[in-house]
Amino acid sequence: LGSATRKANCPSTCCILLSLLVPAHPTRSPDCGGILTPSGLSYLAEVSKAHAEAVLRQDLMAPTAPDLILSSPKSSRNQITSVKVAELSLSLIPDAGLRLSIDVDLGVTPVMRLSILADFHVEMNPEGNLELVTSACKPTVEEMQSTEETERSTPQFSLLRDPGNGGKKICLEVSKLLLSPNERLMSLTAPFPVTPSCQVQYVPLAAPMFSEQGITISLQTTFQVAGMAIPLPISPVPFSMPEPVSSSPSHLTLAFSEHFYTSLFFALEIAGAFNMTIPSPLTTATVAQKITQMGSLFQEEQPVVLQAVFRSSPRVVLEEGKAALKLFLTVHVGTGAPAFQSFLSVNVDMSAGLVLSVASTRMMISAASHRELTTDSLRQDDLLEELFLPPIREAVPAQMNGVLSEGIFLPHISSFTYMDVNIVIHKVRKKTFNLPPCYI
Repeated sequence: LGSATRKANCPSTCCILLSLLVPAHPTRSPDCGGILTPSGLSYLAEVSKAHAEAVLRQDLMAPTAPDLILSSPKSSRNQITSVKVAELSLSLIPDAGLRLSIDVDLGVTPVMRLSILADFHVEMNPEGNLELVTSACKPTVEEMQSTEETERSTPQFSLLRDPGNGGKKICLEVSKLLLSPNERLMSLTAPFPVTPSCQVQYVPLAAPMFSEQGITISLQTTFQVAGMAIPLPISPVPFSMPEPVSSSPSHLTLAFSEHFYTSLFFALEIAGAFNMTIPSPLTTATVAQKITQMGSLFQEEQPVVLQAVFRSSPRVVLEEGKAALKLFLTVHVGTGAPAFQSFLSVNVDMSAGLVLSVASTRMMISAASHRELTTDSLRQDDLLEELFLPPIREAVPAQMNGVLSEGIFLPHISSFTYMDVNIVIHKVRKKTFNLPPCYI
């Protein structure tokens, strides 16, 4: 049934039903993931500094802001004329989460410093989204010692007893100082378009792991065709994240398994993106000159048309330093007037190198040109190869590249983009991107 239906350009619904014949994942298992390195965490702290300052300025200088300092009658919220973040840092707490340390100089008399120490962990909510949750928060307020000696050196601060209601209010929403992380984490699981009828979604399987090497998250890729999730073939090799390289300046490492790429092409096949009609310079008369039996089939000369469909799903193979796409096609040879009528079918196995790059938040994938395309089999007859192989070699990579021209979105959160990307392909069935750095 599957082979017979694949000979025609089946609609998306039919293709989805056929995909149900493919075994689905028996359990949820990752096929890609990412590691935010300590360098990336430092960068996140750096770019959060201006945002945190703006949030604190709004909270502490607003007319309705609560009292920040209860222990100093000389200072009140109405006297805060400026807010400046002197220092903001993020550090890893292995097996637990993150620690935020922030020092804020307040423009009051005498000069005050607000210090906040907050711990966070990440949870997965019932909807499957990740949430940054505050585990602990301790605000303190210090008053600068105004002596002649300290004015000539680094300012010294003495601890005050209570930061007041303002400090408590800041702790209630302390996570928003980090560029609204929960809204951005939610955007990680948003579906992204691949083609008009196909979408990709990266689903976290669990809360991230925190270690000295960074924050590691495992993802499972799902594809939807015509709004319906399609079951994917089972990966023959379990996926695991690569070991972080401590000396790497990368802010983020993304890793994709060989199975991820095969699943991508499988989804595009189910969506009918690769069904193709190939024009050829041949006519029934020119074919009859080579294959004499053809002369009796057609009374009048007609143009020959080729229709290529997959007889088996495409497969991606990762080797050391390179990637290849294996195609298994059945090419129906026929005429298109008034409707397509096939008079010959040939099997063609092809292999094309894949060129991978990254542009903004998308991975760009292109098949090698027809000059670099290898044909493993069109074995029925050397004569058939002479007649039909040239247009196939020309059209197939062009069709693939047309479908892939927009690229596929990488896992990312809103307002982030990738730059200075270093791509490394390993034979260990993993595909790794080192991204130094990851810019907002």
